[in-house]
Amino acid sequence: MKQFLSITDEVQKALDENKPVVALESTIISHGMPYPQNVEMAKEVEQIVRDNGAVPATIAIIDGKIKIGLNDEELEIMGNTEGIAKVSRRDMAQVIATGQLGATTVASTMICAEMAGIRFFVTGGIGGVHRGVEDTMDISADLEELAQTDVVVICAGAKSILDLDKTMEYLETKGVPVIGYKTDELPAFFTRESGIGLNASSDTTEEIASIAKTKYELKLHGGIVVANPIPTEDAMDRDYIDGIIKDAVREAQEKGIHGKDSTPFLLSKVVENTDGKSLETNIKLVKNNAKIGTQIAVNYHK
Repeated sequence: MKQFLSITDEVQKALDENKPVVALESTIISHGMPYPQNVEMAKEVEQIVRDNGAVPATIAIIDGKIKIGLNDEELEIMGNTEGIAKVSRRDMAQVIATGQLGATTVASTMICAEMAGIRFFVTGGIGGVHRGVEDTMDISADLEELAQTDVVVICAGAKSILDLDKTMEYLETKGVPVIGYKTDELPAFFTRESGIGLNASSDTTEEIASIAKTKYELKLHGGIVVANPIPTEDAMDRDYIDGIIKDAVREAQEKGIHGKDSTPFLLSKVVENTDGKSLETNIKLVKNNAKIGTQIAVNYHK
């Protein structure tokens, strides 16, 4: 693997000394937010990870290498370059072999984190089963990755543009634990509630760390989803955002947009139709996930 992995000295030192490292994705930078908010967000999230006691490792594919940890120049490249490939498991070999710039999704960030020996990964929201799946069979590769890759993913639930009921059914079938942090209900990204109950919840990061440690000592392969709701003061009104999402989904269907292009399109339409409020909410929930996810990682290493 050494020929493909490029790990920063800071991250490698932490791994060698068995100190907590938290992986961060790059698709949220390259495809999830506009410039310059994307780069500002990435730097702020890295600082939150450091402030809470771990080393951040933002992951991307640059010059035929899987970069585990990015410097400021590389963050700028990922945030302000046109045509960066959106890389999931399917795309990794091609993007690496051809030397393209690649932004890692939830699925590919999990793969790269596991390759590097990183157990924890913070993101905004996971992908899932898309609305209208009966006709499109559009299911995010994130779910299959969660079924097989040993990484704990801390998120604000699944993106609310998705069919959340079917997403939860898929995760249950694959045996992926979904643990609510201080909630018995699946958070829906922009909002704290979805109406979907969870089988497991915990009020402490110490307990979640203990659950993760037990799962991996039992050699029960696959990921864990820690569903961390956005703080109440930052959440959007559920009826308001649901109406905007339905309009965006309808427009995507009319334009024939599907597959890996659907999520960036839908999120951009939501930002547009909320006058940027959803972008502010997105940034706040990622920061909150970074704080809670890092605390879990630190407790795990204790």
